[in-house]
Amino acid sequence: MFGRLVRSSVVRYCCLLALLPLTVLSACSDTDSDQPNQALPPISILAPLHFPQQPSKEIVSEIEQRTGVKLDITWVPEGIYSDKMNTALTTNSLVKVTFVKFTDYNLVKNAVRSNAFWEIGPYLKEFPNLKQLDPAILGQTAVDGKIYGLYTERPSSRQGIIIRQDWLDQLQLDKPQNLEELYEVMKQFTYNDPDGDGKQDTIGLVDRNDLVYGVFKTLSSYFGTPNNWKLENGQFIPEFDTPEYMDTMNFMHKLYEEKLINRDFALTSKEVQRDKFIRGTAGIFIGSMTDVQRLSIEAQAINPQAELTLINRIEGPDGYRVWSIPNYNGLYLFSKKAIANEDELKEVLRFFDRSMDKDVANLMKYGIEGRHYKLENGKVILPEETSQLRVNEVNPLYSLMIADISNKNILEVVQKEQLTAMAEQLSRDNEQFVVDDPTLTLSSPTYDEKNVELSTIITDATYNYILGNMNAAEFNAEVEKWKSSGGSLIMQEYAEALAKAGSGG
Repeated sequence: MFGRLVRSSVVRYCCLLALLPLTVLSACSDTDSDQPNQALPPISILAPLHFPQQPSKEIVSEIEQRTGVKLDITWVPEGIYSDKMNTALTTNSLVKVTFVKFTDYNLVKNAVRSNAFWEIGPYLKEFPNLKQLDPAILGQTAVDGKIYGLYTERPSSRQGIIIRQDWLDQLQLDKPQNLEELYEVMKQFTYNDPDGDGKQDTIGLVDRNDLVYGVFKTLSSYFGTPNNWKLENGQFIPEFDTPEYMDTMNFMHKLYEEKLINRDFALTSKEVQRDKFIRGTAGIFIGSMTDVQRLSIEAQAINPQAELTLINRIEGPDGYRVWSIPNYNGLYLFSKKAIANEDELKEVLRFFDRSMDKDVANLMKYGIEGRHYKLENGKVILPEETSQLRVNEVNPLYSLMIADISNKNILEVVQKEQLTAMAEQLSRDNEQFVVDDPTLTLSSPTYDEKNVELSTIITDATYNYILGNMNAAEFNAEVEKWKSSGGSLIMQEYAEALAKAGSGG
C-alpha cells in the first residue's frame, strides 16, 4: 500500500496541509475579551497545546489579574507545533515569547547565535524565583555558555508502556516483563479476540509517524540501542550504525509483516494513534506514561469496562534500559524583534517569575479550589470525579509552567488519581536505568547546521526498512550517505569537543 520510498518530509507536509484548518481554529488566543484592559502590558506567547481544548478562560483571566499582564497566547496543537514554530522563525514573525521543544532546539541554535533572541542569563539574578532555577539544567540549555531560555522541567524519562489490563485479564495473561513476552502479548491481542466480541478486529500495538516519541526509540532502548550516540574509545558512533538499532528495525518489521501493528503507522498522526487506542482498536500504547490518566478517562467514556495499567520495566539483552532526555522538555525564548528593549524584556521575565509564586503556580497546576481540587491541612487532593474537568480546563496550562517539578511554592498532593500516581512512581523508577546521550554537553556546528537535512536520510531509510522496501545492505548504504553528506564531520567534531572538554580547554 506504500510506494517504493516513504518520504518523511512529504508525509509531514501533507499532514500539515490537512491540519491547517485546525491550526487556524486552535491558534486563536483564548484571552479575547469584548473589553480588553489596555492598561495591562501585553505579552504574546506561542505555546504548544497537548490537550483537545484550550485552558479555561476563567483561569487565564485570573492569571492575568494576579500577574498584572494581558496574555495573548497562540495555542497550537502539539502535532503541528514544530511546523508552526519553524514557520514563524524562518519568516521572522516571532511573537515576544516562543516555546521551542527540546527536539527542535538544535535547529534554532543558529538563530540564537545570529542574535534573534535575548540572552537572559544576566537578568535572572534580579528575580526572586528565576534566580533559583537549577544551574545544572540551565547549563544543559546553554548556547556557547550563554543562557537564552526559561526551561519547562521534566523527569529524565517518562517512557513506558500503557496497556489494556482488561484484555490481559480476558486472555489470562500476565503483564509482559521482557521483549519475548511483549511480542507474545501483541500477538495474542491481535489474534485471540481480547475484547471478546467474537471478531478479529484488534491489533497489539498502535504507533505513529514519529521515531522519537512514538514507539521506535523506546523500543530500541529495550534492545540496548544507545541514546543517539555511542561513545567508544573517544569516538562517537551514531545510534543507527549499531547492531541494536538493526535489531529494533527487524522487530518492528516482524510486527508489520504479522499485522500486529497498524499498517499505516508511518502516516499516522498522534491524534489518530490515541484515537485507535481509546476506541479499543489496539491494546498497547508505547510513549509517555503520564498520558495514562487522560487515555483512561477517554477510553472509559467509550467503554466503561476498559481498564489501563502501566509497565516501565521490559528486560532486553542488556537488562533494563530506557532512553532519557535532559531535564528540560523545552525552552521559552525571547524575540529581539518583538521585544524592543531591556525594560520590555524585564517586564516579560517578571511575568514568568510571578508565575512561579505560590498563588499563581498552584492555580496553573491544580486549577480553582473547590472546583478542580480540594485542600485539606494545606495539602491538595485531586478527586477522581474532577479528573476530566482538570484535563479540559487546567492541564493545558502545564505548557506555560517554568521549572514546576522543583518549584517549592507548589503545594504537595496527598491524594492523586491512581494511574497518575503510578505513572509518577514508575518515572522515578526509570531513573535507575536511564541511558543518557553522551553528546549532551558537547557542541558540533555541523550538527546544528545540517541535522534536519541529514536526519531525513535516516528517518526515510528506517521506515523503508521496517516496511520491507529496503534490505540491510541498502539501509547501510543510506548510513554511508549520511556520513558522506556531513555525518562524518559531526562525529569528528563531537570527538574533538570531548577531547577539548577533557583537557579543560
